[in-house]
Amino acid sequence: MKDQLKREIQLKKTPKRIISLVPSQTELLVDLGLESSIFGVTKFCVHPKHLRMSKAVVGGTKQINIEKIIALRPDIILCNKEENTKEMIESLEEIAPIHVSDIYNLDDCFELINMYGEIFDIKRTTSTLVANIQLEREAFQLQFQNTDKLKIAYFIWKKPWMVAASDNFIDVMITEAGFVNVFNDEKRYPEVDLSNPKLKEADIIFLSSEPFPFKEEHVLKLKAQFPKKTIKIVDGELFSWYGSRLLKSYLYFQTLHN
Repeated sequence: MKDQLKREIQLKKTPKRIISLVPSQTELLVDLGLESSIFGVTKFCVHPKHLRMSKAVVGGTKQINIEKIIALRPDIILCNKEENTKEMIESLEEIAPIHVSDIYNLDDCFELINMYGEIFDIKRTTSTLVANIQLEREAFQLQFQNTDKLKIAYFIWKKPWMVAASDNFIDVMITEAGFVNVFNDEKRYPEVDLSNPKLKEADIIFLSSEPFPFKEEHVLKLKAQFPKKTIKIVDGELFSWYGSRLLKSYLYFQTLHN
């Protein structure tokens, strides 16, 4: 068996003691019916809300308590190439098999869900979830296929101002939501000045609720700079979390077109 980095994973049996170091993957496990098999999570695993009270918190996505993880005797540790560091993953390899996800598009998301189906012996459950997400996607595309695509700028950070450009999952979801990213000719998450001419091209400016917690005060600040533009706070989880949260994304994207 291989993970999404094509690394070989040796599993002698179906894992029953899971540590998840990625919030969206933790939520996916719960929605797949695996909550009782989760033994460790990060402090950022906020969905479902009760999980951090009932499971051991082993650190964050960049820093972890190795001793705590060893004590939990995991059968498998679930990581992500972007959210967790290479050094962290290497330090965990002596403890248990490590599965690393690598998500750039929806096909990667579906592949990950199906991988979990194989690893945890729940293929029927994961196949149903993928099919349901695809149905939501198709229904949204059918409804909005003939509408004009508005141009947007999607801010993820302040001090410095940073936007989501191309070559990341958020950009994929901006396209999925029926918009055009004005920064799609740049890579990753560039710093921008508010005088950047591309901001003038945008019909709408989105301020994401995460990782920076944009609030109404920031909307007002940008409204003073761009009085004629629509400026909205959007749910960052529905643009950046993969896994089972994708089931909710397309209904949410409909509301952004109203």
